[in-house]
Amino acid sequence: MRKMLLLLSVGLAGIAVGVLGATYVAAQGAAQVTRTELLRKPVSGVEGKEVVVFVADLPPGAVAGRHFHPGDEAIYMLQGALLFEPEGGQPFELKAGQIAFNPAKHIHKATNASSSEAAKVLNCMLAEKGQPLATPVP
Repeated sequence: MRKMLLLLSVGLAGIAVGVLGATYVAAQGAAQVTRTELLRKPVSGVEGKEVVVFVADLPPGAVAGRHFHPGDEAIYMLQGALLFEPEGGQPFELKAGQIAFNPAKHIHKATNASSSEAAKVLNCMLAEKGQPLATPVP
C-alpha cells in the first residue's frame, strides 16, 4: 500500500512539474514579440476599414513566427534590424531608418538575429475593422 501511495505521489508531482514547465515555455514563446497598439481609427468615407498603428518590440534573438496582419502595412524600422522571410518571396533585412511594405494577409516571419540589440518596428495598417494586430499561422 505504501509503495502504491509513493508511486501515486511521485506521478502526481511529475504531472504538476510538467504542466508548470509547459506553461512557462508557452509564456516564454508568447513573450518573444510585444505589440503595442498606438492608434485605431475608422477611415473616413470607407465603411468597414480602419487605420491601425502599432509598435512591435523584439528582444535580442526573438522570432515572430509565421503570421499575417489583417491589412496592408507600411513597416518602418525604428531600432535594430529584422530579417523578414515572406512566404513565396526573398528574405530581406530591414535596418533602422528603412521602410518596407507588406500586403494584407501575406504570411511572413521576422527574426531579430542580434544577440545584443533589441529591434523596434512601427507598423501602420489599413485593415478590416476590429481585426487582431497579427494572426499566427502554424
